[in-house]
Amino acid sequence: MRTRVLGRCRRENPLRRRSDVVEAWTVLVLAVLLFVGAPALGTAAAWWAHGQARSIAERQQAERRPVRAEVIGTTPGSLPSVQTGGEHSYRATVRWTEPGGPPRTTTARLPARTRHGDTVDVWLDARNRSVPAPADGSMVWRHSVTMGACATAGTAALLLLAHCAVRRVALRHRMAEWDAAWARTEPLWTQRSA
Repeated sequence: MRTRVLGRCRRENPLRRRSDVVEAWTVLVLAVLLFVGAPALGTAAAWWAHGQARSIAERQQAERRPVRAEVIGTTPGSLPSVQTGGEHSYRATVRWTEPGGPPRTTTARLPARTRHGDTVDVWLDARNRSVPAPADGSMVWRHSVTMGACATAGTAALLLLAHCAVRRVALRHRMAEWDAAWARTEPLWTQRSA
């Protein structure tokens, strides 16, 4: 007894209903889309996300510059917060001197272990405002893999949801066909003597 899906789609059987054939073909299409289509879409999404993230990282590298600054104080009322790396940080005032220029100050987010008088690396934008460090290669790849995995999982979820909807419709049609067959058969059975 063979139970291949393709065999179920083509098998001639007097008990087979049209809803059974539709459901069998739906399972075949679903399998192909789940194992080929969803990963292909996830790969395409990851490729697109990688290109976008890389261009943003390059733009950040061009717009931002690192400076060595000295911690000269804290901002009043600044509470520690958690950065992306899981480290606690706080905002503090830092001072740096550019070559041939006067000393400048700004407020920057620093690790919690930083003390007054320490020298730290601070990233600045064109207006000398403190900004986060630009994205590096590992952040770009992490973003790409996350986008690809989410696209694959989302596509798979939508496909499975569509399959459930098709099965519900097929079940309704199957039950309607059963009711119609019983309506034809029941009068014959009730006229028989037991």
